[in-house]
Amino acid sequence: MALDIAFLAIGLVLLFVGGEGLVRGAVSLAARLGMSPLLIGLTVVGFGTSMPELVVSLKAAFAGSPDIAVGNVVGSNTANILLILGAAAVIYPIPTRIPGIRRDLFVMLGVAFFTLGLGFMGAVDRLTGSAMFIALIGYLTYAAMSGKSDDDEEKPATLPLWQQLGFIFAGLAALVYGADLLVTGATSIARSFGISEAVIGLTIVAVGTSLPELATSVVAAFRKHSEIAIGNVIGSNIFNIFGILSLTAIIHPISINPTIAGFDIPLMLAASVLLVVLLLATKHLSRLIGGGFLVLYAGYCAWLFTQTPGV
Repeated sequence: MALDIAFLAIGLVLLFVGGEGLVRGAVSLAARLGMSPLLIGLTVVGFGTSMPELVVSLKAAFAGSPDIAVGNVVGSNTANILLILGAAAVIYPIPTRIPGIRRDLFVMLGVAFFTLGLGFMGAVDRLTGSAMFIALIGYLTYAAMSGKSDDDEEKPATLPLWQQLGFIFAGLAALVYGADLLVTGATSIARSFGISEAVIGLTIVAVGTSLPELATSVVAAFRKHSEIAIGNVIGSNIFNIFGILSLTAIIHPISINPTIAGFDIPLMLAASVLLVVLLLATKHLSRLIGGGFLVLYAGYCAWLFTQTPGV
């Protein structure tokens, strides 16, 4: 038990140290490259914090467990919006007036609708996975070409290049390792209290793979870098489907459980629509909105528990 508690403590420290390093390096790199912080949040930060989801889904593909692979990315996307942005907004309200965000919001929304179509198809084969991955490369290319900062003068980089890259890679490593330690410790403690494997999988493991996004968005919101906080979630949600799910399908074609297709994917889509509406219609995600997001996520988890035998 003492070792598990140590894992929890070290994991939490690594998560927030990693989040701080990643945000600092990403913001400085954006200034050096003359790119908007939003683009850096969408790409370097958003995709980087999705590494735990990538590892889990690839392992599931090799193990022949499609429900884990699909449920991981769909559940993480829902958690990214309701849990992560909710928690970040409760800690510090997030401004939403971000130049260029409209395009990326609608790309995220289009990806969510596309996932709904995949649910109706009931499977993702190698051809579909390849097409999704090509579409992701196309989106990234277009975003990079149009992602220069709107400022006429390039902002001076506050750190040398090697320090910027060091903060980014060290931050990502700390986030991934910290999430793994925290999930390991929390799972062991939960088992010692007799909590069922189903509950552990639906809560600790599912949320655990989203902890890097949570730490990064909370730190970014607290440091008033709303572009990083929101871009992190948008980029992660796009990458989870068109990057992780596509690569998983290319390696091993996967089926989609009817329950996931009939409930979890539509819920992810509803959360995406809600986020788009709020970001376009409000000046900031207030603490009240953040609290509402958290209530919705708690209700979703409660519903899952009622559908799980033995819970």
